[in-house]
Amino acid sequence: MNVDELSPTERRVWQAFPRGELVDLSTGDPGYDDPGQAERWGGDRVIRADVLTALLVGAVDPEPGQVAAVRLTGARIVGSLNLGHAEVTVPLVLTRCAFDEAPHLYWASMNSVHMMGCRLPGLVASGARVDGHLWLEGSRISGGLWLDGAHITGILNMSGVHLANPGGDALLADRLTVDANVYCDQGFAANGEVRLPGARVGGQLIFRQARLHNPSGAALYASRLDVAANVFCDGGFAARGEIRLRGARVGGYLSFVGADLAHPERTALNADDLQVETDVYCSDGFTAVGAVSFAGARVSGQLNLSGARLRNENGTALNLERLQAEEVLLRPAEQVEGVVDLAYARITLLRDDPATWPARMQLDGLQYENLDPPLDARQRLEWLRRDTDGYLPQPYERLAQTYRTLGLDADGRTVLLAKARASRDTQGLPRKIIGWLQDILVGYGYRPFRAMSWLAGLLAFGTIVFSLHRPPILNADDRPHFNAFLYTLDLLLPVGDLGQERVFAPEGIYQWIANLLVAAGFILGLTVAAGITRALSRE
Repeated sequence: MNVDELSPTERRVWQAFPRGELVDLSTGDPGYDDPGQAERWGGDRVIRADVLTALLVGAVDPEPGQVAAVRLTGARIVGSLNLGHAEVTVPLVLTRCAFDEAPHLYWASMNSVHMMGCRLPGLVASGARVDGHLWLEGSRISGGLWLDGAHITGILNMSGVHLANPGGDALLADRLTVDANVYCDQGFAANGEVRLPGARVGGQLIFRQARLHNPSGAALYASRLDVAANVFCDGGFAARGEIRLRGARVGGYLSFVGADLAHPERTALNADDLQVETDVYCSDGFTAVGAVSFAGARVSGQLNLSGARLRNENGTALNLERLQAEEVLLRPAEQVEGVVDLAYARITLLRDDPATWPARMQLDGLQYENLDPPLDARQRLEWLRRDTDGYLPQPYERLAQTYRTLGLDADGRTVLLAKARASRDTQGLPRKIIGWLQDILVGYGYRPFRAMSWLAGLLAFGTIVFSLHRPPILNADDRPHFNAFLYTLDLLLPVGDLGQERVFAPEGIYQWIANLLVAAGFILGLTVAAGITRALSRE
């Protein structure tokens, strides 16, 4: 760099560098100093990018006892600031500056980089290492911000940043590593895809109040993201397009409190196989138009959907298939519009509200230990009947087991009786007839007092009939004492012999009555045996 060829403004920057002094070229007029008005600025505010490059790579030594740095405010930087593969040991601090071309920092080794309130037509920092903070607060970046493979040892601050690359990557940060926090808050907005797949954040990831817009695809693509602490997508967070967190890991909690997500007829939030060490909050005004999926996710604490609004009328609105969670709070602000899939989920405590039960559910394989509120069996059976797959035995058995665990044996029997009746509706006519008889006579073994009532009624009927009309004796030589009660009981018992039935033989209509008692006793005996067998198998 020939120092004699420097403009007066560039010479000021050159001379300020060894002592790290600030060169402020702004006028003090906020409207005129807006980097969006840089085309109107005069030549006294223009700095060639080559001058900055020369200073950053060591063209001038720092003064003894001073920290050299490029500190510049209100400049228009023309040409390409190309630091690709460079080793920069001094800070770069630019405030409210405008770039005519996108800076290139790819695979550079940088000290702290601050570009605050700047306007850039792109920023390429793929593979860069920043030993300190990358501070982009309040900047406007079009054409894409590339941080893929970069490593930032301090904070990545994108608070208030506006990224614009419609139809492309607004932020390309695949495999980015940030040792501290990442801030995408305070008005952060992106028009285009925000990509963080495989990224690692050593602190918190904050998208509070952010606005993401990419309705034709993913608004936030963060599969396999690894965050050591909390993730905040709340405080007015809104996204048009898919939020994809598949296979991500969150070491703290994940908050979508009050978030507004929309990806109609497609997936609004894909958190399949997500791992969260504490809680997930999709609550307090959380709204999703499109599917919300936590299939295969593992939540060590609570998944809270209290006060949520979920809509995906023509498909699955909430997919919790194979979810593992300590607690699920499924109490939305209104009835879910679409299917709620709980198939094969494992939940210790499921809290729901009958007033907002979805009209369509999938419950096969769902495992839970407790329900809140438990409700009575008749109410919970209405819950089971909403299963879109029709009759499946496992949901009935799980609910009955839960009631028995709570000491509500009567409710458990009611559920199992409903299971038998639902199963009967799926069988052919012969089995349906047998099932109807079992139901009428003994309630499939779950209503034992009904069988006793039938036996007592038939026994009383036969006793009265044969007391009024004693059957004749088959063998005149035998004259045992006739007992109408024992004779009727002998007819009813399908096994055993009380010595009455083989001696006395009714005639005419009384023979028909005796035969009916024998048949009734046989059928009743079979159904009682079936009921006892079923009861023993339950135990």
